[in-house]
Amino acid sequence: MDEAMFVRFQGTVRGPRGNFPGIFALANGLAREGRLSGDEYTFWRTNNDWYDANYPDPSSTDPRVYDHELHPGAAAWFKTTAVHLVDRVAGYLDLLAAHGVACERVESSAPGRIIYEDDVQVVVVP
Repeated sequence: MDEAMFVRFQGTVRGPRGNFPGIFALANGLAREGRLSGDEYTFWRTNNDWYDANYPDPSSTDPRVYDHELHPGAAAWFKTTAVHLVDRVAGYLDLLAAHGVACERVESSAPGRIIYEDDVQVVVVP
């Protein structure tokens, strides 16, 4: 594999499984709990739909990629070359910050053992 750089945006508090949930999971949780205002909900729904249309869902290719027993701690990382995807993350960070959800940007050239890869992302097990 090239010396590609990967980036992940995640919460700073471990989730129930001991991992750091990604920003999409965190935003989805706020929406599921009914905590988003009308404008926030519109942003969340519009942008989730855009992401769904503009990059592959790894679990569509391999339904077991996020299986917690088979791949504990599996997490998706964007390739830094996927600028069109990374640039849109800012709105999610603003949304989460408005709800007091602290997040961080993590970069790595070796985030873990790659179990899935496409043009814009990898899923790794730490």
